[in-house]
Amino acid sequence: MDYGMIGKIDKAKRYAEERERIKFDSFQATFEGTNNPHRVKFEDGTWKCDCNFFITRGVCSHTMALERILAKMLPEVVEVA
Repeated sequence: MDYGMIGKIDKAKRYAEERERIKFDSFQATFEGTNNPHRVKFEDGTWKCDCNFFITRGVCSHTMALERILAKMLPEVVEVA
């Protein structure tokens, strides 16, 4: 392995510990729920999930779990009054 690659690996390790450097704009994932898999999306600062609870409440355990996992890696949502 060359010195250039060693430097990049070290930098990647440092970046992985500095999560505040990363901000997600959008993504989608499959969340393996207790009963079924669910599609969860984050786009333009909003969450979407195909589970029935989210459809009726606008929030669910799948989106809340991902918010915890990705803490500080999502843009802050500004509430408009």
